[in-house]
Amino acid sequence: MGVQGRKRRAAAGADCVASVDPVNKEADFRSLEEIQVDRYDAALVCTPDEPKVELLEYLLGHGKHVLVEKPLWASRDDDLQRLEKLAREKRAVCYTAYNHRFEPHYVRMRDAIASGVLGTIYHCRMFYGNGTARLVRESAWRDKGAGVLPDLGSHLLDTVNFWFGGMDTDYEVHFARCFENRAPDHVVIGSRKTKPQLELEMTLLSWRNHFTCDVFAEKGSAHIRSLCKWGPTTFTLRKRVLPSGRPAEEVETLEQPDPTWALEYAHFRKLCERPAPADLGRDLWLQKTLRALGASAVAMAGR
Repeated sequence: MGVQGRKRRAAAGADCVASVDPVNKEADFRSLEEIQVDRYDAALVCTPDEPKVELLEYLLGHGKHVLVEKPLWASRDDDLQRLEKLAREKRAVCYTAYNHRFEPHYVRMRDAIASGVLGTIYHCRMFYGNGTARLVRESAWRDKGAGVLPDLGSHLLDTVNFWFGGMDTDYEVHFARCFENRAPDHVVIGSRKTKPQLELEMTLLSWRNHFTCDVFAEKGSAHIRSLCKWGPTTFTLRKRVLPSGRPAEEVETLEQPDPTWALEYAHFRKLCERPAPADLGRDLWLQKTLRALGASAVAMAGR
């Protein structure tokens, strides 16, 4: 029942039968074990990383469908493999939530790339910035480890997977610093061998929250400025003029409330109606990639 928990409860609406939080007095229960298992069919797990595996083991073991906030992190890779096996045995959904996949311009970017209108994709750069450095530092659990990297970097890596497919491991840390926090609060990572070439920047020091993306390609380029929650948000598609010149341009600007929470919840409900065999392969890839990058970022920031 923190920030994410309240958002998820609002999206679930009348489907929500109970809330659990060991600290927040607004919650109905202090622990999962207090709720009779026949009272609910699914759970929205919005917790820090450390207790996730234990909570999911309990829920999946009782055949409950689970939506868990990103990233699904475990101290050992075997833990994720065990959760996948348990979910399959119980025919339960184990879905890791990356709500940005439901951002309208993210979907439009995916469709533009898939359509071939841009031709060969050369380079993609993304910037994701929050101004939450002080909040993170004062948190009881957030300012540690690799800091901004698993928090915002998991979104960016998932977005790469959403738009381009594949689960490459050719990433390296170009820059990492602890400007205000104990853990890295500004990190830049990239990949040169992947197609397209990737450049991903994340920070807790952007005092106005912001997202930008630029995709440069053979036949033009595509660009996103901001997200619905920070709107207005703009998608721009530019069609290259040969040999050079000002490109033809299509621009769509949206100014609306954030639709991603409701859309993702509806997607989760649909998954629960017809559960497919659980597949945590993407989570395992993200975990291995972020673990390696995190070690590099911490080492570089500490120099």
